[in-house]
Amino acid sequence: MESQIYAIAQQKGGVGKTTTTINLCAALAEDGKKVLAVDLDPQGALSDGLGVPPEELDITVYNALCDSELPMASVIVELENYHLLPANIDLSAAEIQLLNEPGRDSILKERLSEVKDNYDYILIDCPPSLGLLTLNALVAAEKVIIPVQTSYFSLRGMDQLLETVKKVRSRLNKALTIKGILPTMFNRQTNHSQLSLQNIKENYQELVFDTVIPYTVKLQDSVLSSQGITQYQPQSEAAKAYRSLVKEIYGN
Repeated sequence: MESQIYAIAQQKGGVGKTTTTINLCAALAEDGKKVLAVDLDPQGALSDGLGVPPEELDITVYNALCDSELPMASVIVELENYHLLPANIDLSAAEIQLLNEPGRDSILKERLSEVKDNYDYILIDCPPSLGLLTLNALVAAEKVIIPVQTSYFSLRGMDQLLETVKKVRSRLNKALTIKGILPTMFNRQTNHSQLSLQNIKENYQELVFDTVIPYTVKLQDSVLSSQGITQYQPQSEAAKAYRSLVKEIYGN
Protein backbone atom coordinates (compact mmCIF):
# COMPACT_ATOMS: atom_id res chain seq x y z
CA MET A 1 0.00 0.00 0.00
CA GLU A 2 1.23 3.48 -0.86
CA SER A 3 1.98 5.70 2.12
CA GLN A 4 -0.91 7.90 3.25
CA ILE A 5 -0.21 11.29 4.82
CA TYR A 6 -2.71 12.83 7.23
CA ALA A 7 -2.67 16.32 8.75
CA ILE A 8 -4.35 16.56 12.15
CA ALA A 9 -5.37 20.21 12.02
CA GLN A 10 -7.43 22.73 13.98
CA GLN A 11 -6.48 26.32 14.79
CA LYS A 12 -8.15 26.10 18.21
CA GLY A 13 -5.94 24.78 20.98
CA GLY A 14 -7.01 22.16 23.50
CA VAL A 15 -9.31 20.21 21.17
CA GLY A 16 -7.36 16.94 21.19
CA LYS A 17 -5.05 17.22 18.15
CA THR A 18 -2.01 15.77 19.89
CA THR A 19 -4.04 13.19 21.82
CA THR A 20 -5.64 12.09 18.54
CA THR A 21 -2.25 11.84 16.80
CA ILE A 22 -0.73 9.78 19.61
CA ASN A 23 -3.66 7.40 19.81
CA LEU A 24 -4.04 7.00 16.07
CA CYS A 25 -0.34 6.09 15.95
CA ALA A 26 -0.88 3.49 18.66
CA ALA A 27 -4.05 2.03 17.10
CA LEU A 28 -2.48 1.83 13.63
CA ALA A 29 0.70 0.26 15.02
CA GLU A 30 -1.40 -2.24 16.95
CA ASP A 31 -2.86 -3.20 13.59
CA GLY A 32 0.61 -3.84 12.17
CA LYS A 33 1.02 -0.58 10.26
CA LYS A 34 4.32 1.28 9.97
CA VAL A 35 3.70 4.80 11.25
CA LEU A 36 5.67 8.05 11.32
CA ALA A 37 4.40 10.77 13.66
CA VAL A 38 5.45 14.31 12.71
CA ASP A 39 5.50 16.95 15.46
CA LEU A 40 4.92 20.29 13.74
CA ASP A 41 4.11 22.26 16.89
CA PRO A 42 6.90 24.29 18.55
CA GLN A 43 5.44 23.33 21.93
CA GLY A 44 6.65 19.79 21.26
CA ALA A 45 3.65 18.18 22.96
CA LEU A 46 3.60 15.23 20.58
CA SER A 47 7.28 14.52 21.16
CA ASP A 48 6.79 14.82 24.93
CA GLY A 49 3.71 12.60 24.81
CA LEU A 50 5.67 9.91 22.98
CA GLY A 51 8.40 9.96 25.62
CA VAL A 52 10.92 12.19 23.82
CA PRO A 53 11.63 15.30 26.00
CA PRO A 54 11.75 18.29 23.59
CA GLU A 55 14.29 20.19 25.67
CA GLU A 56 16.81 17.38 25.28
CA LEU A 57 16.73 17.38 21.47
CA ASP A 58 19.62 18.75 19.41
CA ILE A 59 18.15 17.95 15.98
CA THR A 60 14.45 18.30 15.19
CA VAL A 61 12.01 18.92 12.35
CA TYR A 62 13.23 22.54 12.46
CA ASN A 63 16.64 21.41 11.19
CA ALA A 64 15.00 19.24 8.54
CA LEU A 65 12.96 22.19 7.24
CA CYS A 66 15.81 24.71 7.29
CA ASP A 67 18.71 22.52 6.11
CA SER A 68 18.01 20.68 2.86
CA GLU A 69 21.37 18.92 3.10
CA LEU A 70 20.50 17.21 6.37
CA PRO A 71 19.37 13.59 5.76
CA MET A 72 15.80 13.10 6.99
CA ALA A 73 16.66 9.70 8.39
CA SER A 74 19.09 11.34 10.82
CA VAL A 75 16.28 13.42 12.38
CA ILE A 76 13.78 10.59 12.88
CA VAL A 77 13.62 8.99 16.32
CA GLU A 78 12.84 5.26 16.33
CA LEU A 79 10.45 4.35 19.14
CA GLU A 80 9.19 0.90 20.09
CA ASN A 81 6.05 0.86 17.96
CA TYR A 82 6.42 3.81 15.59
CA HIS A 83 8.83 6.52 14.49
CA LEU A 84 8.82 10.22 15.38
CA LEU A 85 9.99 13.36 13.62
CA PRO A 86 10.32 15.47 16.79
CA ALA A 87 10.01 19.19 17.54
CA ASN A 88 10.87 21.71 20.21
CA ILE A 89 10.78 25.47 20.67
CA ASP A 90 13.40 25.93 17.91
CA LEU A 91 10.58 25.34 15.43
CA SER A 92 9.02 28.69 16.38
CA ALA A 93 11.78 30.40 14.36
CA ALA A 94 11.00 28.43 11.21
CA GLU A 95 8.09 30.56 9.98
CA ILE A 96 10.28 33.68 9.95
CA GLN A 97 13.35 31.89 8.63
CA LEU A 98 11.46 30.27 5.74
CA LEU A 99 9.43 33.34 4.81
CA ASN A 100 11.59 34.29 1.84
CA GLU A 101 12.47 30.75 0.77
CA PRO A 102 11.30 29.70 -2.72
CA GLY A 103 8.53 27.10 -2.44
CA ARG A 104 8.32 27.72 1.31
CA ASP A 105 4.89 26.08 1.56
CA SER A 106 6.15 22.80 0.04
CA ILE A 107 9.31 22.21 2.06
CA LEU A 108 7.80 19.60 4.38
CA LYS A 109 6.34 17.73 1.41
CA GLU A 110 9.75 17.60 -0.26
CA ARG A 111 11.48 16.41 2.90
CA LEU A 112 8.88 13.73 3.64
CA SER A 113 9.23 12.42 0.09
CA GLU A 114 12.66 11.13 1.12
CA VAL A 115 11.19 8.73 3.69
CA LYS A 116 7.49 8.27 2.91
CA ASP A 117 8.01 4.91 1.20
CA ASN A 118 9.15 3.50 4.56
CA TYR A 119 5.72 4.00 6.13
CA ASP A 120 2.09 3.03 5.68
CA TYR A 121 0.87 6.17 7.45
CA ILE A 122 2.42 9.55 8.24
CA LEU A 123 0.47 11.64 10.77
CA ILE A 124 1.29 15.35 11.10
CA ASP A 125 0.32 17.05 14.37
CA CYS A 126 -0.24 20.70 13.40
CA PRO A 127 0.17 23.77 15.63
CA PRO A 128 -2.97 25.65 16.78
CA SER A 129 -2.76 28.24 14.00
CA LEU A 130 -3.17 28.63 10.25
CA GLY A 131 0.36 29.89 9.63
CA LEU A 132 3.18 28.60 7.45
CA LEU A 133 3.74 25.40 9.44
CA THR A 134 0.11 24.31 9.09
CA LEU A 135 0.19 25.32 5.43
CA ASN A 136 3.20 23.03 4.94
CA ALA A 137 1.27 20.19 6.56
CA LEU A 138 -1.75 20.75 4.29
CA VAL A 139 0.44 20.82 1.18
CA ALA A 140 2.22 17.62 2.27
CA ALA A 141 -0.95 15.72 3.22
CA GLU A 142 -3.58 13.94 1.17
CA LYS A 143 -6.18 13.98 3.95
CA VAL A 144 -7.12 16.16 6.91
CA ILE A 145 -8.61 15.06 10.21
CA ILE A 146 -10.17 17.92 12.19
CA PRO A 147 -10.67 17.25 15.92
CA VAL A 148 -13.52 19.30 17.40
CA GLN A 149 -14.26 19.45 21.12
CA THR A 150 -17.92 18.85 21.95
CA SER A 151 -18.40 22.18 23.69
CA TYR A 152 -20.33 25.40 23.11
CA PHE A 153 -17.52 27.26 21.34
CA SER A 154 -16.34 24.26 19.34
CA LEU A 155 -17.40 25.52 15.91
CA ARG A 156 -15.72 28.92 16.19
CA GLY A 157 -13.15 29.20 13.45
CA MET A 158 -14.26 26.02 11.68
CA ASP A 159 -15.40 27.82 8.54
CA GLN A 160 -12.03 29.60 8.33
CA LEU A 161 -10.20 26.27 8.54
CA LEU A 162 -12.45 24.67 5.92
CA GLU A 163 -11.93 27.68 3.65
CA THR A 164 -8.14 27.35 4.10
CA VAL A 165 -8.32 23.67 3.13
CA LYS A 166 -10.39 24.63 0.08
CA LYS A 167 -7.83 27.25 -1.02
CA VAL A 168 -4.91 24.87 -0.52
CA ARG A 169 -6.71 22.26 -2.61
CA SER A 170 -7.42 24.69 -5.45
CA ARG A 171 -4.00 26.36 -5.52
CA LEU A 172 -1.35 24.09 -4.04
CA ASN A 173 -2.50 20.49 -3.47
CA LYS A 174 -5.29 19.15 -5.64
CA ALA A 175 -5.13 15.78 -3.84
CA LEU A 176 -6.13 17.27 -0.46
CA THR A 177 -9.45 16.14 1.00
CA ILE A 178 -11.10 16.30 4.41
CA LYS A 179 -11.16 12.78 5.80
CA GLY A 180 -13.46 13.81 8.60
CA ILE A 181 -14.35 16.00 11.54
CA LEU A 182 -13.70 14.11 14.78
CA PRO A 183 -15.82 14.97 17.84
CA THR A 184 -13.63 14.78 20.96
CA MET A 185 -13.95 15.06 24.76
CA PHE A 186 -17.57 13.89 24.63
CA ASN A 187 -19.26 13.52 28.02
CA ARG A 188 -22.46 11.59 27.49
CA GLN A 189 -23.62 12.52 31.01
CA THR A 190 -24.03 16.22 30.22
CA ASN A 191 -26.69 17.90 28.08
CA HIS A 192 -24.08 20.46 27.04
CA SER A 193 -21.87 17.83 25.43
CA GLN A 194 -24.82 16.07 23.79
CA LEU A 195 -26.20 19.32 22.35
CA SER A 196 -22.73 20.31 21.10
CA LEU A 197 -22.35 16.95 19.33
CA GLN A 198 -25.77 17.39 17.76
CA ASN A 199 -24.76 20.87 16.61
CA ILE A 200 -21.54 19.57 15.02
CA LYS A 201 -23.45 16.84 13.16
CA GLU A 202 -26.17 19.22 11.98
CA ASN A 203 -23.67 21.78 10.69
CA TYR A 204 -21.25 19.42 8.96
CA GLN A 205 -23.31 16.26 8.37
CA GLU A 206 -21.43 13.82 6.11
CA LEU A 207 -18.05 15.32 7.05
CA VAL A 208 -18.38 14.09 10.64
CA PHE A 209 -16.88 10.73 11.62
CA ASP A 210 -19.28 8.21 13.17
CA THR A 211 -16.64 7.68 15.87
CA VAL A 212 -16.85 10.00 18.88
CA ILE A 213 -13.93 10.20 21.31
CA PRO A 214 -15.17 10.14 24.93
CA TYR A 215 -13.93 12.40 27.69
CA THR A 216 -11.83 10.41 30.14
CA VAL A 217 -8.85 11.19 32.37
CA LYS A 218 -7.42 7.85 31.22
CA LEU A 219 -6.41 9.53 27.94
CA GLN A 220 -4.31 12.07 29.84
CA ASP A 221 -2.93 9.30 32.06
CA SER A 222 -1.88 7.29 29.01
CA VAL A 223 -0.03 10.28 27.54
CA LEU A 224 1.81 10.77 30.85
CA SER A 225 2.94 7.15 30.58
CA SER A 226 4.09 7.75 26.96
CA GLN A 227 1.57 5.22 25.65
CA GLY A 228 -1.49 5.23 23.46
CA ILE A 229 -4.74 4.35 25.18
CA THR A 230 -4.87 1.06 23.24
CA GLN A 231 -1.68 0.05 25.09
CA TYR A 232 -2.39 1.72 28.43
CA GLN A 233 -5.98 0.53 28.88
CA PRO A 234 -6.83 -1.74 25.93
CA GLN A 235 -10.44 -2.47 26.95
CA SER A 236 -11.46 1.11 27.75
CA GLU A 237 -14.15 2.98 25.83
CA ALA A 238 -11.50 5.39 24.54
CA ALA A 239 -9.38 2.52 23.20
CA LYS A 240 -12.43 1.09 21.46
CA ALA A 241 -13.18 4.53 19.99
CA TYR A 242 -9.72 4.90 18.45
CA ARG A 243 -9.88 1.39 17.00
CA SER A 244 -13.24 2.38 15.52
CA LEU A 245 -11.66 5.51 14.04
CA VAL A 246 -8.96 3.40 12.39
CA LYS A 247 -11.67 1.28 10.77
CA GLU A 248 -13.30 4.42 9.40
CA ILE A 249 -9.94 5.55 8.05
CA TYR A 250 -9.58 2.23 6.28
CA GLY A 251 -13.12 2.55 4.93
CA ASN A 252 -12.33 4.97 2.13
